Amino acid sequence: MELLPEGKKNTVQVLYEDQQRINEFSKLIMRKDALDVELQRQRQEKEYLDDISMEIELIDEDKKVQYKIGESFVFLKQSEVVEQLERDVQTVDSRILELEEQDEALEQRMATLKRVLYAKFGDSINLER
Repeated sequence: MELLPEGKKNTVQVLYEDQQRINEFSKLIMRKDALDVELQRQRQEKEYLDDISMEIELIDEDKKVQYKIGESFVFLKQSEVVEQLERDVQTVDSRILELEEQDEALEQRMATLKRVLYAKFGDSINLER
């Protein structure tokens, strides 16, 4: 079965190292997809925390507010909830930064592999989505 366009012949030999690079590229794409989903989830969580922080600040300081910790809700003073939300935002921000750094590292490695593979295989290989 020929996968190249009609009239083209494959003149490049695929070595074991080339196959390893192609496999690594494929794994990086899957890892990046999972990372993108997690990054989007964390950004959504940050948005929720920012929205609720604004709402909580409008409540009277002495009033008790339900706050979800894990799977249960506890009653805390408004000031305690504000402090907890600030800590949660810091945690989410650090996680987002960590994920963005991982994403950048994956992008760099994928770019390196693309250069190597395209240099050898030219338009005989497609590494684009």
